[in-house]
Amino acid sequence: MGVGPGPAEAGSLQKDSKVAAAKGQAVRASRKQVFALFASPSTLKGGKSRQAPFHGISQVTMKGLYFQQSSTNEKITFVFQERENLPVAEDNYVKLQVKACALSHINTKLLAEMKMEKDFFPVGREIAGIVLDVGSKVSFFQPDDEVVGILPLDSEDPGLCEVVRVHEHYLVHKPEKVSWTEAAGTIRDGVRAYTALHYLSRLSPGKWVLIMDGASALGTIAVQLAHHRGAKVISTACSPEDRQYLEGLRPALVRLYSKDDEPAAELQLLPHKHDILTLLGVGGHWVTTEENLQLDPPDSHCLFLKGATVAFLNDEVWNLSNVQQGKYLCVLKDVMEKLATGVFRPRLDEPIPPYEAKVSMEGVQKKQGRKKQVVQF
Repeated sequence: MGVGPGPAEAGSLQKDSKVAAAKGQAVRASRKQVFALFASPSTLKGGKSRQAPFHGISQVTMKGLYFQQSSTNEKITFVFQERENLPVAEDNYVKLQVKACALSHINTKLLAEMKMEKDFFPVGREIAGIVLDVGSKVSFFQPDDEVVGILPLDSEDPGLCEVVRVHEHYLVHKPEKVSWTEAAGTIRDGVRAYTALHYLSRLSPGKWVLIMDGASALGTIAVQLAHHRGAKVISTACSPEDRQYLEGLRPALVRLYSKDDEPAAELQLLPHKHDILTLLGVGGHWVTTEENLQLDPPDSHCLFLKGATVAFLNDEVWNLSNVQQGKYLCVLKDVMEKLATGVFRPRLDEPIPPYEAKVSMEGVQKKQGRKKQVVQF
């Protein structure tokens, strides 16, 4: 038989149980408050709401990377700026927890021509991350989805930040087998290669294609896409190391434009425009990123005789008009599918932490380094 507690002991137990209950209520209330900091519900049709799962991100203050250009339009300074808590995602906008952000050269001249100059311009556009919250009109994504995309030129949020807000039409789902760094480091070069080879040059099986600097991050993806389409690839290399790397990609021919391996000869690595015109076949296509290309009357006459064309590669045109939005999303999805199936094998550098992004971005802006730089959060 057990012995029951006396009156004094019973009172003590009742007091302890009340204290324990009060502590439990306090803990549950604190958990609700913490959850409220990270997950704000957005009302959906039918009175339902979508709440973001807990991901452990402090949204009281966040730091994002921006660049500031001097009045002479020459020197660019990269700085970290404090950002306020982002509002709840509305309409077609999605709030993301950024897991990786790739670094790319910033075309300040294009920003100036499009009247997008600001005191502080956000840095980092190729992002991959997890959906935290969605607006009431979002139809493609749910909280906790893994996505990847490219922020538009006029984005107010830097990709180099813990949390960003972006329209759903700039995102696609990330395949499960693709890592965060691979997704962010491949998406933009994939779009550029796809635009050049598919839309501008109409590359088809059996055709020859010359890809300049095939060992670069963009050149690597372009060589792989051309091979996948059944083309015969010729590429140029800047060094014996690049040539060795390219031989693993199986281009038909690798030619060194530099007779010596000194970095001083780097300015002579690009062929003259007359060399390109001579190599063009009948009905050929020359796709270039040289925005200041000048063609003299004899050059135009040469193109006329061959029935050849010149096209300018500017991957920003996809986001300059909503008319191309459907095709653009198809390109993004196709790039991710080719990455998941092994068609694309990007040339990425080792991931870097966020606190090194400023120094790394300075090198990227000076076009230093051969591999793609990706910041991993």
